Amino acid sequence: MRTTDLSELAAFDAVARHKSFRRASEERGVTASAISHAVSNLETRVGIRLLNRTTRSVSLTEAGAMLLARLQPAFGDIGFALDGLNQFRDTPFGKVRLNAPNSIAPFIFGNVMGPLLAKNPNLEIEIVATDRLVDIVAEGFDAGIRLGSSLQDGMTAVRIKPRLRFAVVGSPDYFKRHGKPRTPADLKDHACIQNMYPSGARYPWSFERDGKAIDFQPTGPLSLDDHELMVQAAVAGSTLAYVWEKRAEAELKAGSLMRCLDAWCAPEDWLHLYYPTRKYISAGLKAVIEAMRV
Repeated sequence: MRTTDLSELAAFDAVARHKSFRRASEERGVTASAISHAVSNLETRVGIRLLNRTTRSVSLTEAGAMLLARLQPAFGDIGFALDGLNQFRDTPFGKVRLNAPNSIAPFIFGNVMGPLLAKNPNLEIEIVATDRLVDIVAEGFDAGIRLGSSLQDGMTAVRIKPRLRFAVVGSPDYFKRHGKPRTPADLKDHACIQNMYPSGARYPWSFERDGKAIDFQPTGPLSLDDHELMVQAAVAGSTLAYVWEKRAEAELKAGSLMRCLDAWCAPEDWLHLYYPTRKYISAGLKAVIEAMRV
């Protein structure tokens, strides 16, 4: 097989997984036009349309779906073979792609990446921070980070630092005008931000006390998917916010925000780095795991 053949197949694989030429180009480190040209060359060479393209979407044809199903195990085997070579290297090298929730990424990586890269000059770290649900295998990540350890089959989880918890916060002025809620049930009488994922789906404010779990779904007029914006809205004094406690740490210390319902907020939980269970783990991913694990 020619090098160009493999490059065209890799370009098709990236577009098919991401359903996007732009995101495929970002993964491959080339322009979107180069990806489009490679896929067009592949389709011309095989004489079959593999992708349906419109100005807004990309979808697989029946032939494209069959090709993708055959390619993914093959590319996986190639990756495993290359990973296996790392056992003969003394130092980590190459690229490690990580996915993490945007809302907590600064607390995970802030004190880790600098020392890790200084210690391993041949290592390249690529971090994609997003709060949308991500299939790390389908999108070409080496590992992902999530709260808790519940995973699908075929994944390995490693406990990492730091531990995190949610907090309900509001400004002193807000509490002066509206009082503090004493129980989660009191929140129905308060202005509360609706927390949402980038998809638009809302998720509840979760509480726990004496073994009893309670979920509260806000119905306030403000819906946000970014915890920094939630903190800013709470500081402005018109609403309560349910955010990662560390996101509001500076404002809590400065006194521009105050906690409420602290006894009801669940205790700190562990974060986990997870990755596909495989015989070989690259030296680069091993270095990341060792730098982050508890």
